[in-house]
Amino acid sequence: MMHGALEWQSEKPGLRMTQFFITFAIALLVGAAQAQAPPALGDSAKAVIGTWEFSNADRDKICTAVFMGDRTAVGFKVEFDKNCGSLFPLVNDVAGWTYPENDLLNLLNADGKALVEFSEVEDGIFEAPTPGVGVLFLQNPATAGPPPKPPEQFAGDWAIIAGNGAPVCVVTLVMAAVQDGLAITVKPGCDPAIARLNWTLWRIDRDELMLVPARGNPWRFEEVDANTWRRVPETANPIMLVRQ
Repeated sequence: MMHGALEWQSEKPGLRMTQFFITFAIALLVGAAQAQAPPALGDSAKAVIGTWEFSNADRDKICTAVFMGDRTAVGFKVEFDKNCGSLFPLVNDVAGWTYPENDLLNLLNADGKALVEFSEVEDGIFEAPTPGVGVLFLQNPATAGPPPKPPEQFAGDWAIIAGNGAPVCVVTLVMAAVQDGLAITVKPGCDPAIARLNWTLWRIDRDELMLVPARGNPWRFEEVDANTWRRVPETANPIMLVRQ
């Protein structure tokens, strides 16, 4: 009996050590699982749930992203329409989203790395300068408005008119690529004050038509109708761009 009791007691420290390591391993696994679990949806994140327009800055590439509250391994579920992967190949690697993370709405890959980091620039509009891609946008489709017209619709002659007077200059918008826009030419007889701006290119910036000079700020125009655009911000002496 004594020999058996001593034998049992000699085994107890080893048993206790084994139990300790098992308990320690379980604690590590639980801690790791808790560390990897995405945070609960807060009010800000709940406001993101729904359908969003996903686009580039010019809105000539547009698709749809649906943000959901279902958990994934790295965050919460987001689905893109079938056209999105061809327009923006990076979305093929998106495995989830989180928000806010340092005030950013992140699209994450399977490793939890942020592929795109959106910041809210206006109510319901998120912007993400993305290396190799350009600036990406998320916005509520109800307030996004129609997509911008293709540049082909603007090609041709346009008169710049100050106030209600006669044209002070006529420019031709050309479909030839130059730098980060399209070519523009100035017809003879342009008012010297306009001619010395030396327009170098034109382009469509979201819902605005821009005439870009060699120096200084671009002239921006918003649509009045299909053939008339008004310079913005509007002044007491409005400047119009009218198709000829």
